[in-house]
Amino acid sequence: MRETFPAIDGWFAAGKRVVLVRVVDVEGSGPRDPGAAMAVSEDGEVTGSVSGGCVEGAVVTEALEVLATGVPRRCVFGYSDDEALEVGLTCGGTLHVLVEPLDW
Repeated sequence: MRETFPAIDGWFAAGKRVVLVRVVDVEGSGPRDPGAAMAVSEDGEVTGSVSGGCVEGAVVTEALEVLATGVPRRCVFGYSDDEALEVGLTCGGTLHVLVEPLDW
């Protein structure tokens, strides 16, 4: 989380809105543990990571939708181990994230 602060500070200094995404639960195997975080600016800039790349694109889409509505949401992303291997992912499991606007 600490590595995201400089980018977030810069985005706020530039007057940009920001969404914070945090891993709140993992079922089965997962790339990041609960507490992992990323932030997304209104321009789609990203700092941090919640999945090491497995679902980052989908998470950014969710983050931008939360920015548009202002309503936080909990999202679930998951693949069975077999599905994960078919699409080239290194882990299966289910990732639960909280996506919320960040009010500095």
